[in-house]
Amino acid sequence: MLTLLGATTVVLVAGAPWMLPAAAGGTTLKSPQNVEIYIVDDTFILRWTRSNPSIRNVTFSAYYQTLGNDIWLKLPGCQSVANTTCDFSSLKLNVYDKVKLRIRAEEGNNTSPWHNIDSFTLFEKAQIGPPKVHLEAEDKAIIINISLPGARDSVMWALDSSSFTYSLDIWKNSSSGERRTETVYSRDKIYNLSPETTYCLKVKARLLPRKNGIYSPVYCIKTPVANKLPPPENIRLDAKNHIFVLRWDYPYGSVKWGHARPNVTFQAQWLYAYLKKIPGDSSGKWKQIPGCKNVHTTQCVFPQNTFRKGIYLIRVQASDGNTTSVWSKEEKFDAQLQITLLPPVITMKSTNDVSLRVYISAPEESENKPVNQNFPLIYEVVFWENTSNAERKIREKKTDFTFSKLKPLTEYCVKARALIEDDKWNKSSGFSDTVCEKTKPGNTSRTWLIAGICAAIFSIPVVIYVVKLLLRCISYVFFPSSKPPSTIDECFSEPPLWNLLLLTSEEQTERCFIIENTNTISAVEETNQTDEDHKKYSSQTSQDSGNYSNEDESGGSKFSEEFLQQESE
Repeated sequence: MLTLLGATTVVLVAGAPWMLPAAAGGTTLKSPQNVEIYIVDDTFILRWTRSNPSIRNVTFSAYYQTLGNDIWLKLPGCQSVANTTCDFSSLKLNVYDKVKLRIRAEEGNNTSPWHNIDSFTLFEKAQIGPPKVHLEAEDKAIIINISLPGARDSVMWALDSSSFTYSLDIWKNSSSGERRTETVYSRDKIYNLSPETTYCLKVKARLLPRKNGIYSPVYCIKTPVANKLPPPENIRLDAKNHIFVLRWDYPYGSVKWGHARPNVTFQAQWLYAYLKKIPGDSSGKWKQIPGCKNVHTTQCVFPQNTFRKGIYLIRVQASDGNTTSVWSKEEKFDAQLQITLLPPVITMKSTNDVSLRVYISAPEESENKPVNQNFPLIYEVVFWENTSNAERKIREKKTDFTFSKLKPLTEYCVKARALIEDDKWNKSSGFSDTVCEKTKPGNTSRTWLIAGICAAIFSIPVVIYVVKLLLRCISYVFFPSSKPPSTIDECFSEPPLWNLLLLTSEEQTERCFIIENTNTISAVEETNQTDEDHKKYSSQTSQDSGNYSNEDESGGSKFSEEFLQQESE
């Protein structure tokens, strides 16, 4: 019995070490370590290391949680994984949304504590993968076509397809030390290469400001034999007045005074520079520059309004019969930096309120089409009185100005120039011709004129009266009359006959007295009485009575009152 018990005890003790890991699996399993997220383009990888490498049959499971959601969801592709990596590329999330991850080790029903990963966005963790490159060899050049990183229907770079730039390292295959680095578009050309030479290159994509991609594999290609008809070189663009002059050099044959060989002709094309950033082939989007087709000289001229505000590419090709050269190196130019602004045209008119109205218009070409119209312009107007050096300057976008409160009948002058609205370009035209105009009299002068005329009209009678009075005084002093004074003449002369014939609306009256006796006196009034007539004739006696009253006015009045009183009695 004891022997059997001892054997059993030995077995239990001996078996304890073998049973311990399984029995204590829930407490001895540790969380995964060195957990990291590795994202390249649209491939999402979760990697970690084991904390208990000696324990068998351990698997790993990961869960995720999105911002604003408290529920932890199973991470697809990362459930019960025996390896130390899992691919969760099938997860359908917005690459700009915040997400949290956690992972643990599992052995049957035993699990380790969670290993939590701080919140992140898939875009933050993503790296730009190596692009695919396709090469074509050309005379002293290599045409390069670069595919966008990621799959064709990439979710990661869907909003950045036109924002990628590419860095290219190129070198001759025979020389590993001589390398040059260039920034290229998705479809571009590498110039200045040697013919019949093998070149190797590799490309990586960049997404500013911080993302640098992984280099592509190395690609090699050999350039062909040089073309018999070389392309034009040294393309340059100059602006003169309202035209562009496109010039280039051509080394083939005799070039003198800007002329190439008689049979060689040239053509020039242009392209919006931004089209180079859009993935795909843009070779069919080049446009012919007007006036620059089948020209025999090494220059051509075209109007400035061919190009609006923006950045453009220009290329030139040579032709000799049926033989054509490859296109020249594409030259980039900014229309605003190249443009030459012409002075504006100014007209000025005077208004009735002593103001001047200034109108600004763009100059016109020979075809009566305005230039400078393709650019946002402001105008600087300088205004001054013609007899003064004091100037007034105004900067406005509008094309008509009114200068008010000016002096009447005064000449003012104006000139103006055009400027491109964006100050960083520092472009301006010359000043226009000076235009001068005299202001009108205005309402104030008219008022004074009317007042002067009225004053003159009213002053004429006064002047006539003063002159007449003056003449009378002179006549009286220097040419006295031979007649006696009127007072004397009244005493000695009879009343004029014309006074007796003069009829008036009111006849003159005389107060006459008839004396019948000493007690009764009758007063007969022949016509209407007036105070003045009473005063004039009360002192006279009636000629019919033969007697004259010597009483004064007061006596006559008293007598009249007494007579009237007696009559009433």
